[in-house]
Amino acid sequence: MVQRHGDQPSLETEREPLLRDTAQPSSDYLYHAYRSISEEGIYNRFIKPVPEGDEEQSLGSDETESLKQSAHVNVIKIISVMLLGIFVAQTDTSILMATHAIIASEFKALKDSSWLIISFSLAGAATQTLYGKLSDIYGRKRMVIIAYTMFMVGCAIVGMGQTMSQVVLGRIVSGAGASGMSALVSVLITDLLPLREVAQWRAYVNLVATLGRSIGGSLGGCLADVVGWRWSFRVQVPLITLAIILCSAYLPSHTGTLDETDDTTQLKSKFSRIDFKGSFIFAALVLALLLPIELGGVKIPWSHPLIFVYLGASVILLVLFIAVERRQAEPILPLEIFHSKDAILSFLILGLQTAAQLGLMFTVPLYFQVTSTPRPSATVAGAHLVPAVMGNAIGGIISGSAIKRSGRYKSLVIWAVTCSSIGYLLLMLRWHGNTNSWFESLYIFPGGFGMGVTNSALFISLQVVIDPAHMAPAVSFMYLMQTVWMTIGLPAANTIMQTVLRRNLEIRLLKLGYDNVEVAKVCALTLCLSLCLSLCGMAQG
Repeated sequence: MVQRHGDQPSLETEREPLLRDTAQPSSDYLYHAYRSISEEGIYNRFIKPVPEGDEEQSLGSDETESLKQSAHVNVIKIISVMLLGIFVAQTDTSILMATHAIIASEFKALKDSSWLIISFSLAGAATQTLYGKLSDIYGRKRMVIIAYTMFMVGCAIVGMGQTMSQVVLGRIVSGAGASGMSALVSVLITDLLPLREVAQWRAYVNLVATLGRSIGGSLGGCLADVVGWRWSFRVQVPLITLAIILCSAYLPSHTGTLDETDDTTQLKSKFSRIDFKGSFIFAALVLALLLPIELGGVKIPWSHPLIFVYLGASVILLVLFIAVERRQAEPILPLEIFHSKDAILSFLILGLQTAAQLGLMFTVPLYFQVTSTPRPSATVAGAHLVPAVMGNAIGGIISGSAIKRSGRYKSLVIWAVTCSSIGYLLLMLRWHGNTNSWFESLYIFPGGFGMGVTNSALFISLQVVIDPAHMAPAVSFMYLMQTVWMTIGLPAANTIMQTVLRRNLEIRLLKLGYDNVEVAKVCALTLCLSLCLSLCGMAQG
């Protein structure tokens, strides 16, 4: 599945990049690992190539081994301090899912509660790709701290908000920060670790993220009941402040070779490298594409002219963006990324898997609330998602270990997609309102497991086929694709469910003798209730 930079296909093209330098991490890895705690002398003594004839200046084997072990310890510290931010960001998402109706009700704006979710999602999508390129220009550490600070400020605004508009503003600021918190940790992992170890470390990050998503709904609901929903967000401020302090202390200050220019010249040079025109057009493109998906069927009908206006604008902006980026020396999203068929397939497969998994998470709680007797609460119905969540975490860990051991990932992707498909097929064939066996309730495990495996394997696939100089923008774009497909997956699942439910309900009500007006009222109420129950189940799950 993966040639690199024009290499001819061979049996070794998949494994060769991962098997390279397995005994010793890359030079960049050791440079990054030591830069935050050591003087540049370590770079000069250990990493900088030794001129021919000066071999006696190189380190002895014992000192070399000691430096390598210390580097590994430092890398563990660097990645570990970022896990706190990942945990809080993922917990925040689940908290909002559980409390958005409570928040909107306090401001007597229940009909606008979805904007608390939509604003966060759109802000994150619009800023996602910016972090990758800006981190190349200004350094990973600076952009990580900026992302954390924006997220913290957003939480503070939400916690202190006195109007619905202020709370939505806070969610916009938080969303713009959270997108960087998610993407930059993966970029840092690729900076600091040999390629073969990346998948395993990303699996640990995914495990922490899964834990945050799992407890966020219950935690948010509990805090809302005991001390009020505002504390669900206020309590995040000191946690993120601690994360900022830890990142300031442990993250490397530099991400490339040493720069000898003075600070003023360096700042002006970096500022001139920012692709403002491309950044603005791409953000507008993302918003024009996602707004109709977010609003369609919720705020306005799918047949509304505004839907087609937005979609048409997204096409025009896409053409304009490509034209502008082709002339940029340092584009915000290098178009060379899309010259690789394997990179495009990686984005597409991960996106489709994400959409399918979100559709599963949306419908399963509702299924159990409708079919179970006695009818379970939203918390109990949401608990049926636990097998999928556990499968995601287990799949990521297993695939990371397998890639590190064998250097192969293409077969993992094929196997994971097949596993997920079998799980979804079993749901369609076996779940018909009489799911009483605990064994049959585990059919959702393969979907989550396949998602975990695919996430890790496709991240490695992308790294193999993309030029390392474009890695940060490519990783950010991969996260953006997940956001886009999540946005597509939820309304798609909801539309299919509501269409089938409405058709079957109309047939049954008409047979019972109800007239068309009564049928329409019952259908509208039922569909609204089903959506609310499903969202509550997802949050509690």
